[in-house]
Amino acid sequence: MSKKTFEAAAAANAHLIVQLKDNQLTLRGKVEAACNTAMPLSAVQAIDGKKRNRHETRTIAVFDARPAVVGTEWEPYVAAAVEVERTVHAFLPATGLWKTSTETSFYLSNRPIDANHAADAIRKHWRIENKLHYTRDVTLREDASRIRKNPGVFARIRSFAYNILRINQSDTIAQDRYAAALGGLVSIFSMRFTI
Repeated sequence: MSKKTFEAAAAANAHLIVQLKDNQLTLRGKVEAACNTAMPLSAVQAIDGKKRNRHETRTIAVFDARPAVVGTEWEPYVAAAVEVERTVHAFLPATGLWKTSTETSFYLSNRPIDANHAADAIRKHWRIENKLHYTRDVTLREDASRIRKNPGVFARIRSFAYNILRINQSDTIAQDRYAAALGGLVSIFSMRFTI
């Protein structure tokens, strides 16, 4: 997260919500302290109970960010702070027990926002993260790439392959990729290349 991101969003008149990571410890500490001592402007709870062997409850609360950013370089850019607390109950088939974990994340918004809209925006971000980035990082092994000369060319090739596999998806991307590799050119030429 950088000020340039917030400046670009302001120049484009775009609404921006960014997660605070551990590389911004001072700002994260101030936001966490402000959220712990103030009353939320709005709050909502969302429950995902439809997942197999997993039950997640998210509590999303929106706070005024001014107490956390006053007098800092972030003051002109940040309007709201969002706290997301996730409680996950995961069933462990090997033991027959449930394991519970809790995680709290903080986000900053460049505009005032209510808890429902913040929850929706954050959830949509994770849908993209899981659908695209996880597939590229794990299935297409982009993070494991040792290519150092012109890595952008190979990233585009991976994007091209990902898009073709996604259009022709019949199973998981990993299984479709494996089937295409085993099927050779016959399998590749039988795929659709346009939507």
